Amino acid sequence: MSGYTTKEVADLIGINTDQVRHYVRRNLIQPGRGARDEFRFSFQDVVLLRTVKGLLDAKVSTRKAYRALVKLKDEMSQVESLSSVRIYANGPNVVIRDDQHVWEVETGQAALDFAFQEIADNVEELSEQHLLEAARGSELNSDEWYNLGLDLEEVEPDKAPDAYKEAIRMDPKNADAHVNLGRLYQLKGNLKHAKRHYELALTARPGHQLAYYNLGTVFDELDEIEKASDYYEKALGIPDAHYNLARICELNGDEVSALRHMRQYRDLIDENDV
Repeated sequence: MSGYTTKEVADLIGINTDQVRHYVRRNLIQPGRGARDEFRFSFQDVVLLRTVKGLLDAKVSTRKAYRALVKLKDEMSQVESLSSVRIYANGPNVVIRDDQHVWEVETGQAALDFAFQEIADNVEELSEQHLLEAARGSELNSDEWYNLGLDLEEVEPDKAPDAYKEAIRMDPKNADAHVNLGRLYQLKGNLKHAKRHYELALTARPGHQLAYYNLGTVFDELDEIEKASDYYEKALGIPDAHYNLARICELNGDEVSALRHMRQYRDLIDENDV
């Protein structure tokens, strides 16, 4: 079962389990449920709860801390990587700093970057601690290693491949782990390894849309446009496949097909926004 248990969250943050459940009741976080209907918390839930504790430790009022954290949930979806985010108490106000900006959570206004009282350590420590504990316990299954890889991509990308490799070692047919590991190889420019893992994903799960799409992008990068188009045609459930096909059709002078794919691209985007 993926995710963190209530006790794991409490131990990571340094609060008791009743406090964790209190913030669930307040709807600050909405954990998933396990096989026995127990709470299962995401990594972002852990970050939010750790931030709450830090704000209260810095003597920010409970009401202000709660309002700030509700707003912070939206703000965190806009930052590129959680590892770049640090939370501060600037007097009674809550401030976020990422690699490029500093702003107050409640107002959204830019703030001057001077010596704030830092109240939250870099969140990558949490992922590293959990990874080490998991490795020592050796109790995670393939899907759990895959989910840990997703967490690590947010906070410590260099360690994510190891989690995906462990997921694949435990279950060579974990198609999603192959796709994500392939994507990381592709981002590093290793198209040979990327292509291999996308193909392994398709062997494990024929028809995997994202594996087909990503193979298309590999051949796109290699300027093998016909092969890229063939793979995009097998990934028509993915909006960007239509976008790329529209581009290829336009390059080939097929304006009718280009317009058709652009319409399908917009339709899928609109469906996903609902």
